[in-house]
Amino acid sequence: MSWQNERIDLNVYSQGEVDKWVYSTCNICSVGCGCHIAVKNEKIVGIKGNPSHPINRGRLGPKGEHQWQANNSPDRLVTPLIRNREGELIPSTWDEAMNVIVSKTKEVLKEKGGNGIAIYSTGQGFLEGYYTIAKIGRAGLGTHLLDANTRLCTATTEFCLLQSFGSDGVPASFDDIDVTETLLLFGHNPAETGTVLFERIMERKKRVGKPYIIVVDPRQTLTAREADLHLQLYPGTNVALLNGLLNFIIKNDLIDRDFIDNHTIGYEKMRASLKEWTLEQTAEITGIPEDLLHTAAKRLGNTSSLVTTTLQGIYQSADATTACVAINNMHLVRGLIGKPGCGPLHMAGQPSSSANRTAGGVGTYPANRNSSNPMHIQEMAKLWNVEESMLPVGPEKGIEEQIEMMENGEIGLFWNIGTNPMVSLPNRRRARKAFENTFVVVQDPFITETSAVADVILPAALWGEKEGTMENADRTINLLRKAVEPPNGVKSDFNILLDFAKRMDFRDLDGGSLIKYTTPEECFEEWKTITVGRPCEMTGITYDKLEQHNGLRWPVNEKNPEGKVRLYEDFNFHTKVDDAQSFTKNQFTGRPLTQEEYEKLEANGRAILHPTVYLRPAEVPNSNYPLWLTTGRLVWHWHTRTKTARSPYLQAAAPNAYAEINVEDATKLGLVEGEYIKISSPRGEIEVPARIGNCVQKGLVFVPFHFGSWDKRESANELTADFTDPLSKQPTFKQSSCRIEKIRTAHVVSVNQGIESIAKQFGINVENLKKANGLHSLSEVEAGTKLEIPLSIINVPIPEYLPFK
Repeated sequence: MSWQNERIDLNVYSQGEVDKWVYSTCNICSVGCGCHIAVKNEKIVGIKGNPSHPINRGRLGPKGEHQWQANNSPDRLVTPLIRNREGELIPSTWDEAMNVIVSKTKEVLKEKGGNGIAIYSTGQGFLEGYYTIAKIGRAGLGTHLLDANTRLCTATTEFCLLQSFGSDGVPASFDDIDVTETLLLFGHNPAETGTVLFERIMERKKRVGKPYIIVVDPRQTLTAREADLHLQLYPGTNVALLNGLLNFIIKNDLIDRDFIDNHTIGYEKMRASLKEWTLEQTAEITGIPEDLLHTAAKRLGNTSSLVTTTLQGIYQSADATTACVAINNMHLVRGLIGKPGCGPLHMAGQPSSSANRTAGGVGTYPANRNSSNPMHIQEMAKLWNVEESMLPVGPEKGIEEQIEMMENGEIGLFWNIGTNPMVSLPNRRRARKAFENTFVVVQDPFITETSAVADVILPAALWGEKEGTMENADRTINLLRKAVEPPNGVKSDFNILLDFAKRMDFRDLDGGSLIKYTTPEECFEEWKTITVGRPCEMTGITYDKLEQHNGLRWPVNEKNPEGKVRLYEDFNFHTKVDDAQSFTKNQFTGRPLTQEEYEKLEANGRAILHPTVYLRPAEVPNSNYPLWLTTGRLVWHWHTRTKTARSPYLQAAAPNAYAEINVEDATKLGLVEGEYIKISSPRGEIEVPARIGNCVQKGLVFVPFHFGSWDKRESANELTADFTDPLSKQPTFKQSSCRIEKIRTAHVVSVNQGIESIAKQFGINVENLKKANGLHSLSEVEAGTKLEIPLSIINVPIPEYLPFK
């Protein structure tokens, strides 16, 4: 364990001592920090870190410390809402709301069949809910349209693992970061998106000088500032960079030939795809100086151990899966996998998005089963005791494909659980029109921007008001105990799903209820039987054992009673035909391979090396839109601020959207710090204040995506393109084109009018007025001079979060 000492972070508001502390896990990012919830008078009044939990030793990030405040927000939904004929959402009873949903479900099933219904969930729910979605969706409704906001966040994690190793499940864990010689953070900014993990990294770095940290990011983030080597590449050039680095490693014979020969297939085709990528060519395409590339390549080629982490900077970019597969290729050709301090650690973003994939609430079938393998479908039919013909087969469809289906009238009911797609989806105006063409159920604790397209809204419980398990980014299954009852009139996602199944009267082959469990713990016990013999086996887990051990990494079974730190220590991969979770896809086109095509690969337990071809992003700057646009997250907010905006502290730290602009671009445009500007793309426009500096490179504009009120013109996703990766179907939020225009009024200087009086008249200071007009001295202003006056200037400081200092 890296931590040398515990530190109990605490945030409590209580008059007098709290009544009890309840065991739980943080429900914000994917790190999975252990915590205890403070309860007084049957209300959540605070949180503290769990000093015994190995992941965080009592530490919490700023969002984690303040997450409990949303539970007590006065605007909690406490009754269902139904949209009436006048288009208004009016309160209803649970019976009324559920009857409407059941009636519509039956109508759609009759008219359109199972795939007329889509369930779109979240990465912030619990495994038991995801498994129930999988069972209801596939064995009850017969729909294959199960997706989640994880498609936007980290879908590429799953698909790159399927391509290379045959199954989901990250090979390395946080424990490997604790002992590795080199850490490559590729498109991953943990100083702001996983603060406790970054503290853990830096605690070791300060103590022993390791690991050597390489950061790949087009922005000079807080993480990049702490790196030994920052590779600041042009947007959309991840694959070019990786091809150049790997070609250097291979040409200089810095590879493990025995490992390649015995434990991989596809080496020659992969090597051939890299031949053109000299460091000189790579420098030209990526914008990274050749000497820095040489330093990076030598380090990656000679290090005795390497962990590579990835996140949205690579997942939401062009050729996302290809880039992540290239990282897998690098680990495989160097034999740096399945060993202490080694392996790719493709991160999750949300606290339980990994559980959604594992349990089959999205994508493939439960417990890493292949929806295109008849044997796996037969297994699921037997386990669920249903007709095999009831279970949908073949590749799944992501949310962007479902939007197209909604536009075409193919989806009659869209059930949205615990997410806010009207802020988080790219090209959101197009998405809104598609949702308005469909009957939409929204399940959420609050009114959100997505409520604008809802036909029925169901009030759902929050963290602390329900029980279950989550899976973090490194396969750790964590427990969350129920601390308090939800507000009167509010139900948990799990109980809502059970109520729906009962009302639909779903049955198995024996005539019994399809859903036999009644509590999350009973559900988990059934789930364990589904995992027998699968990569994610959890037969050795109980709720009590999870609390006793402060989480366990799967697989947990008789052979591994306390779980496994890392996968593939025996160098046997899940690529045998009847073991594989996927028959993979064509690495270039994304076309799913047939079982026959996959069998011809003859992987048979060996990892698969794929060729990696670089393509420019689908949209690049041009004469009309000459700048790159990218989006991302802030340390102070989570997703669309549904919870964090209800924390006074977090909202005060980052109250507004803004645009981060390079100082050279700002000077060329004559912009003033904090002035409102108009940013346009081929899809829409927003008006936000400018934040000028050197964090972004010249030619790049960064807008955080958290903000999306329909009443303000501030949503980054008014601008983003909805192109998707051909394999993972994850949108490429990180690369769109845009232009900046000033929002100003003109003022003609009159006789005897000085610049000080003009500044006072318009409420602007003299220096900003001079800067806005490119003036160097007051003598340049005389009668008849035409000045530009910024219409609005606000202060946009975003405080840095630096606990690792």
